[in-house]
Amino acid sequence: MKIIDLYRERFVVSFEIFPPKTPQGEEGLRQALDDLSGYQPQYISVTYGAGGSTQEKTLELALSLRDAQGILPLVHFTCVGAGRDEIRRYLGQVKDSGIENILALRGDPPRGETRFTPPPDGFAYASELVSFIRSIDGFCIGVAGYPEKHIEAPDMRTDLDNLKRKVDAGADFIITQLFYNNEDFYRFMDSLAKMDIRVPVVPGIMPVTGLSQVDRVTSMCGATVPKELLRRLERCEDADSICEAGIEYSIKQCVELKAWGAPGLHFYTLNRAQAIKRIMDATGL
Repeated sequence: MKIIDLYRERFVVSFEIFPPKTPQGEEGLRQALDDLSGYQPQYISVTYGAGGSTQEKTLELALSLRDAQGILPLVHFTCVGAGRDEIRRYLGQVKDSGIENILALRGDPPRGETRFTPPPDGFAYASELVSFIRSIDGFCIGVAGYPEKHIEAPDMRTDLDNLKRKVDAGADFIITQLFYNNEDFYRFMDSLAKMDIRVPVVPGIMPVTGLSQVDRVTSMCGATVPKELLRRLERCEDADSICEAGIEYSIKQCVELKAWGAPGLHFYTLNRAQAIKRIMDATGL
């Protein structure tokens, strides 16, 4: 089934996971999936490691979700480290396995590099990858959107123009980077409407579960943590109360987004279920 059809029919709840690298990570993911699958997500996305480092594991995990658990997978794919022939071969493998849904991303520069350099005969932009995938019949294509702009974009207008190119190239839906201020998402949606971008735009949610996470989020993806949330976290006396405060904030955020009319919610789980379970139970999702 194609994910775009789900968004045409209902409010969609989805999760993101990543291929684990250790036996302990595999066990942790197994436990998380046991818990999260009980909420009957409409699909689960599987990330693609830096430089394509988990390419085979991404597909293997996606197939396991589908065949062993009956969950629709969304396979991430990036421009990093592959030329067109290699990309075409991999997409053929994905298609032959019966997977129809791809999240097309430019990807981050390899570790230690500050600028993205396209490989020979590869793609420099996600819009080029989307166009290439669209030329191969049969795929439903998702792309990323950034309510507070991509961290590498010089300004919001440039980033919006880049998103418009991805949609015009054939993207079916947009999943946003995580954000903590719903007003940023609403302004983002107003801008997209003015640009006549009409595909479903799905808010990406990652609850704060620790103070170190706040530093990572702000430095890696540029998301802003509202003063209201920061003040609440700073008043907490221990790690458990910090996690509780972050979850309660995300519950409020999700309730407001659903009431506003978001087509669904996409949760960045970090391969852990505890916080997401609390949100799902509290919101009735």
